[in-house]
Amino acid sequence: MADQAPILRVDGAECRFDVSAHWLSRMLAGAPRRILRAVAGVSFEVRRGTTFSIVGESGCGKSTLARMVVGLQRPTAGSIRFSDIARPDGAVARPRVQMIFQDPYASLNPRWRVGDIVAEPIRELRLLQGESETRERVGELLATVGLSQRDAARYPHEFSGGQRQRISIARALATEADFLVCDEPTSALDVSVQAQILNLMRGLQERLGLTYLFISHNLAVVRHMSDDIAVMYLGRFVETGPAERVFSAPRHPYTRLLLDTIPDVARPNRARRPMAGEVPSPIAPPSGCAFHPRCPSASPLCAATAPALRAAEGGEVACHHA
Repeated sequence: MADQAPILRVDGAECRFDVSAHWLSRMLAGAPRRILRAVAGVSFEVRRGTTFSIVGESGCGKSTLARMVVGLQRPTAGSIRFSDIARPDGAVARPRVQMIFQDPYASLNPRWRVGDIVAEPIRELRLLQGESETRERVGELLATVGLSQRDAARYPHEFSGGQRQRISIARALATEADFLVCDEPTSALDVSVQAQILNLMRGLQERLGLTYLFISHNLAVVRHMSDDIAVMYLGRFVETGPAERVFSAPRHPYTRLLLDTIPDVARPNRARRPMAGEVPSPIAPPSGCAFHPRCPSASPLCAATAPALRAAEGGEVACHHA
């Protein structure tokens, strides 16, 4: 059972990038600075032992937020704090955080054998004493993710995409991680392999008490994995809540349009409203609600005033007409 205490608190996190031309070019052209707001004031909590998923179209800021959580990207404003947890040995410490990357073909060193890839964090963190204990632990980790201990002697190019992602998961678990940030971990895999990896991750969560921050644009995958969901659009959350509530009773028009893209075997010929337009540029976002140029329910109020994220039936929604 999941611990209800939050393991991660994110409060008003922002990430801005200066994408301006060189100062001399700006001066000659009389052009202002150009600031890209990848993440714009996001707040949420992740409960220990649960999966918090962030969904949205490409370019909405999901991956930037994931990199901020693991420390690969410094936030421009706001705070990201992990709560101390009690370990099995009785020690109280900050949770260990690791990331599973999107592309299993690019995230593994092709010149290293799998055994060395998985053993590297064990050696760097000095989790075990002696090489024999390290090799034994590597074999256990490979077996945990459904691979053979003999695979430690092979190179990444000898494996399929799904097997490579299993190696990535084993490498993350080698640190004795408590919190895993999963940045679209199945998007580069075939559908049948996606199901295997997702089932593996669910099983590991139940056995090891892991906490996931899951990033995806695939709502079918998110429904299978999530306890809580946040729908992200142009750097902001537009709807949050328990997974079943978001899927059964979406409040925001963007969430409803995303759900319309999921095939329904029971209703293959149902009327669906296609998503219009493209995601606006985060360098020059629309006035008011950023979604209003594409929203079928937009009104003059939406173009003039940005809606705040407010409580709504067990979750939150940012919409004037929810």
